[in-house]
Amino acid sequence: MAAGISFGGLKSGLPPNIVEQLMEAERIPVRNMEVDKGRSEARLQLVNELEELLRGVQGQISGLADARGFQDFKLESGDINIVTGTVDPSAATKGSWNVEVLELAQNGSAVTNGFVDRDTTQAGTGYFRFDTAQGRKEVYINSSNNTLDGMVAAINSAGIGIRASVINDASNPRAPFRLMLSTEGGADLGKIKFLRPYFLGGDQDVFFESSSAPKNGRIKIDGFEFQIPGNKVDGVIPGVSLDLRQAAPGRQVNISVQEDREVVSGRIKEFVESMNKVLGFLQTQSRIDANTDTSRTLGGDGLVRNIESRLRRLIQDPQYGVEGSINRLSQIGVTFNRAGTLEFNEEQFNSALMNNSEDVQRFLGGDGFTTGFIPAVRREVESTVNSVLGPIGVRKRSLQQRISQIDDRIANRERQLERREQTLRRQFSRLEETVSRLQSQGGALAAMGAGFGGG
Repeated sequence: MAAGISFGGLKSGLPPNIVEQLMEAERIPVRNMEVDKGRSEARLQLVNELEELLRGVQGQISGLADARGFQDFKLESGDINIVTGTVDPSAATKGSWNVEVLELAQNGSAVTNGFVDRDTTQAGTGYFRFDTAQGRKEVYINSSNNTLDGMVAAINSAGIGIRASVINDASNPRAPFRLMLSTEGGADLGKIKFLRPYFLGGDQDVFFESSSAPKNGRIKIDGFEFQIPGNKVDGVIPGVSLDLRQAAPGRQVNISVQEDREVVSGRIKEFVESMNKVLGFLQTQSRIDANTDTSRTLGGDGLVRNIESRLRRLIQDPQYGVEGSINRLSQIGVTFNRAGTLEFNEEQFNSALMNNSEDVQRFLGGDGFTTGFIPAVRREVESTVNSVLGPIGVRKRSLQQRISQIDDRIANRERQLERREQTLRRQFSRLEETVSRLQSQGGALAAMGAGFGGG
């Protein structure tokens, strides 16, 4: 609206909002362009959603293959109260081992004399000394940390492989609080010797009443005995970390490492679910009823047919160049149903994995680059969402350009309308002035005529 030009009711008899009415009619093309822009923005949002779903497939398919290919392992123990453990899937191999825990490893430890309390009585200034495989270590204590609690904090933060704690020894009710030191990791930390503490001043002296040296544990693996520095044992079984719970001489516990079919089939199920999200989205775009606004969906868009065709071909076609008896996804239980989405037959998959795990792995992983189902999915999705040549990228650029062009046309039209409104307001302002002047002149002439008639 032009600033500084306004008028109320026109003496000509025209409506006072005549300019607004005319401008409202002239803005109809702008509103049509805004509707067109809204449709293009709705389509662009749908294309972005489709791209996100496809990238979800791409991300999920990467979880199907770890550093060693499509597989996972689990550890089973014949007695978890004696020994259990964890598996590193990238380093483990299938197998079975008999473990006998003859003796658990023991940490070295030392216990001080008793204190009346843990946070008030001060031991003066001094240090604790320890002989380790890495040389002598010292922890200094001063007036800021010379209570039992302060000593615990100082020793634990020193990083020398010794853990400190305060224990409450009910056998000495007059001075029940003692400082207990233990080595971390068993005898591996080096035959630590707890040397006599040295302190000056303070409310009472500090000394070790008793101590014990670290001691290695002993186990047998398939009848072969050896010593262990701690009760977590790595490297004895490939890719397995054993956790020894208690000694049980004469009792062999079977430890087996085998493929974890539940985890593997769960990954396939997640892949099927991610693919069905894409297929369901595409079906929704093509579904038409009496209330469907096809201008705001991707129905009839060649992009939908293109991507659906790519995915069907990927699922149904064989994988060439893969060694083994399995070259189609349907052979491991993934097929299309009548609804046009995927179904996963977990029983068929587990049977294939149990009877022919190497061929399943070859089909899925291939060589990791050019052959195999997983590399094929990666290539297909990447080529589809490629920002330069992929159909998703091409469609996004087309819609973005259209939206930008509409914005330019709207801006140009708005500038034209602004000038048009200014012109109309000037014209109607002059019209009102002219009508007013004519009405004034007519009134004057009438007055003069009346004067002549009266003479």
